[in-house]
Amino acid sequence: MSEEILINFTPQETRVAVLQQGVVQELHIERTASRGLVGNIYLGRIVRILPGMQSAFIDVGLERTAFLHIADIWQARENSSERQIEKILHEGQSLIVQVIKDPIGSKGARLSTQISIAGRMLVYLPQEKHIGISQRIESESERETLRERITRLVPEDEKGGFIVRTMAENASDDEFSTDIAYLRKTCADLREKARISPPPCLLYQELSLGQRVLRDFVNPETARISIDSRENFQKLSAFAQEYTPAVLPLLEHYTGQRTLFDLHGVEEEIQKALARRVDLKSGGYLIIDQTEAMTTIDVNTGGFVGVRNFDDTIFKTNLEAAVTIARQLRLRNLGGIIIVDFIDMENEEHKAAVLEEFNKALASDHTRLTVNGFTNLGLVEMTRKRTRESLAHVLCEPCPTCDGRGEVKTARTVAYEILRELLREARQFNAREYRVLAGPAVIDLFLDEESQSLAMLCDFIGKTVSLQAEASYAPEQYDIVLM
Repeated sequence: MSEEILINFTPQETRVAVLQQGVVQELHIERTASRGLVGNIYLGRIVRILPGMQSAFIDVGLERTAFLHIADIWQARENSSERQIEKILHEGQSLIVQVIKDPIGSKGARLSTQISIAGRMLVYLPQEKHIGISQRIESESERETLRERITRLVPEDEKGGFIVRTMAENASDDEFSTDIAYLRKTCADLREKARISPPPCLLYQELSLGQRVLRDFVNPETARISIDSRENFQKLSAFAQEYTPAVLPLLEHYTGQRTLFDLHGVEEEIQKALARRVDLKSGGYLIIDQTEAMTTIDVNTGGFVGVRNFDDTIFKTNLEAAVTIARQLRLRNLGGIIIVDFIDMENEEHKAAVLEEFNKALASDHTRLTVNGFTNLGLVEMTRKRTRESLAHVLCEPCPTCDGRGEVKTARTVAYEILRELLREARQFNAREYRVLAGPAVIDLFLDEESQSLAMLCDFIGKTVSLQAEASYAPEQYDIVLM
């Protein structure tokens, strides 16, 4: 399947869209002021150890302390007898750690002491000794050949191990040797920096999004990489010349009048990816709700009535939804626990076919995930590894009016709250008069339908209540002024 990568550069951010057959499949955004941290290596200082949680909080120089669990401590993995974090680490200790998950919401970054440095063909593991092969290389003979070649190229005194990346299947020995030398030098440099620098300190920063595209995103199906900035086209060309020469012929500087993302309909797709409702071509639709704990996806037939019978209508809607959901997960970068509520199907063959189609659509996802079959309630449970914020969390913030609830109180509800508050104020303070400041909708209600309710309250407390509409007030906002 033909694939194209679009890279849009501005001084403030870099945006990348991956298209297959002209349809946007993935979106990646990196802002200059807040670059992702995954892959960064720090010299940190342990500020607190929690034996009850078998975890430690580490100051690596970020806004919030980062989190290290015992499962991510290399010593604990290597030595099963060392399974108590208080016996491995102590407060005030300096430690080299790597970010494996960006800060998300109120949580700090998640760390690991198992360091890995990614190159073009290989991933270097300074603490390991084995040669691993990417799981995406399925041929057993090819895996064994690659393992023998790397073993032959690695110096005998080499203390670290390597993982052969998927794109290394057709790499030459010279390319492997260049990658090995680069990774060893990078590791030596960061160790020297750790030796002479006080914690907290950044020892190694992961490549920028544009550079990671050339290193990680390109595959045999990639036909073109379009870049809309001359300066960055030259920078990425120089990077490709040194580290990914095979990618160099794919680079293209886009100079058209229309913006690159507008030309390919990416801007429209970004807006759709922020919406709660996703329409299906058949007339059905999805409702996607993202919460802190999980994401739920509900499938509905909508206006799709089918051509034969109701079961056939449900089956076709679910099949289309399965493909669309897989794409939406990538577009929105949804992670964690995901619950999919397909429309109920009685036919077991239909269930199996929908699940097969769902797994097939998810197969091209580069993020690690697991999918369970239908539960007794007819739900499909799955998990998708979450390493960075979702698209909505990057581009949006909670609504200041509803505080992220998605709903606001009605004008009548606010009016009744004001009446109760006036009664409380009258019992506590002996004011001469009360003035209510609220949004126009609430004031209009007091002047019309609820005018009798306000008059009854005035008679009851024996005070005058005046009204003042404030156009700048949110629907739920009001103030009571004692005169």
